[in-house]
Amino acid sequence: MKRLALDLAAEVPEPEGKLNLLREYLQACALRSLHESGAFTSLSFVGGTALRFLYRLPRFSEDLDFSLEGSRGYDPEKWLAKLNRDFRFQGFEVQTNWNPRSTVQTAWIRVPGILAEAGIVRRSEQKLSVKLEIDTRPPAGAILETRVVNHHRMFAIRHHDLGSLFAGKIRALLTRPFQKGRDWYDLIWYLGRVPPVEPNEGLLTAALAQPARIHHFRRDAGWKASVAALASSLDMSAIRADVRPFLENPGDADLLTLETILGLLAAR
Repeated sequence: MKRLALDLAAEVPEPEGKLNLLREYLQACALRSLHESGAFTSLSFVGGTALRFLYRLPRFSEDLDFSLEGSRGYDPEKWLAKLNRDFRFQGFEVQTNWNPRSTVQTAWIRVPGILAEAGIVRRSEQKLSVKLEIDTRPPAGAILETRVVNHHRMFAIRHHDLGSLFAGKIRALLTRPFQKGRDWYDLIWYLGRVPPVEPNEGLLTAALAQPARIHHFRRDAGWKASVAALASSLDMSAIRADVRPFLENPGDADLLTLETILGLLAAR
């Protein structure tokens, strides 16, 4: 399986593209392992990587994000132990660690050597990392679905439906302490979908009611006006630069303009 990952990376000339493919392959292996562990009895898959795997979002993603839906069978340390064994069986040297000391619990999968083997870096000690985050106190109201995914590996996965994922993205835009071009790219992807997708309003209301260090949400204006006001304050060239390395077609970053965002919001 490691050989397959390296063969996939070899088909792409640019280092950023190689990195994206290698990381996504590791993500798929991790999701397959979690599926086999029964982790989706208690978890659901959320975030940008969920959009990538489930809805073919044309951008790559870095982290695996999950929401805790119930405590039955919740055993992240057991899942990570199996994940470690699975990666080693597939030929990867792997290091994992687990930090449960916050509401959003975090695990890391680190694979040393593979970046050098793929010709991306020179130093063999440099590691390719994938972060897993589990929100153990998610807002209520998500609609859950389950589907089979066949992307690098095959697995069944429970996840938030598209409207609930949209609500999570709006929350991220309005409460993240720093702005990410990836969030804004995802926003125009949502807003441009045909047929239109609406955010899960119940989940969005619950999510925006949770405490956050930064809150750009103006309750009297609603989420669209709040997002529009935030967009108007941004350096859009920096937003485009942030997302460009993660896009299947880097030229699509040029779609991210203030005029595009405001036009799509006004059309809804």
